Amino acid sequence: MRTAYDFSPLYRSSIGFDRVFNLLDDASKVTTVDNWPPYDIAKLGDDDYRITVAVAGFTQSDLSMTQEQNLLMVSGQKSEEAEGEYLHRGIAGRAFERRFQLADHVKVTAATLKDGLLTIELRREIPEEMKPRQIEIAGEKSAPKIERSTVEAKAEQEAA
Repeated sequence: MRTAYDFSPLYRSSIGFDRVFNLLDDASKVTTVDNWPPYDIAKLGDDDYRITVAVAGFTQSDLSMTQEQNLLMVSGQKSEEAEGEYLHRGIAGRAFERRFQLADHVKVTAATLKDGLLTIELRREIPEEMKPRQIEIAGEKSAPKIERSTVEAKAEQEAA
């Protein structure tokens, strides 16, 4: 049984949050649970995160990692090794693909494989033009003061 939430009342008082509402809607959908390979997600600071994926038996060449916009995909495909006949095979070596939804402006800064653990370092880097800025409010008689960006100023200088 699925309960659908109606986010339309929130659209009246919020701008640009439609992606968040879509993520909430997607998260409420029932999906098949694949618990392999196990992983941890840690918040190291305000803008720093770490994902640790247990990939025992996989080598660096068996793993691949791709970031597309707000999606990080980690996949593994183990090469077949025919070293005798197994009486019991308890170490999982099946192919996998693990997907992580990333927030806006989160980038992978480093990835290391050591002792069967793939460690992925992430950092949220907000571009300078998206950081808060002070806007001066002009009075009735004075003209509004608008700061020009450095790109516009450089383009104007090159044109002159």
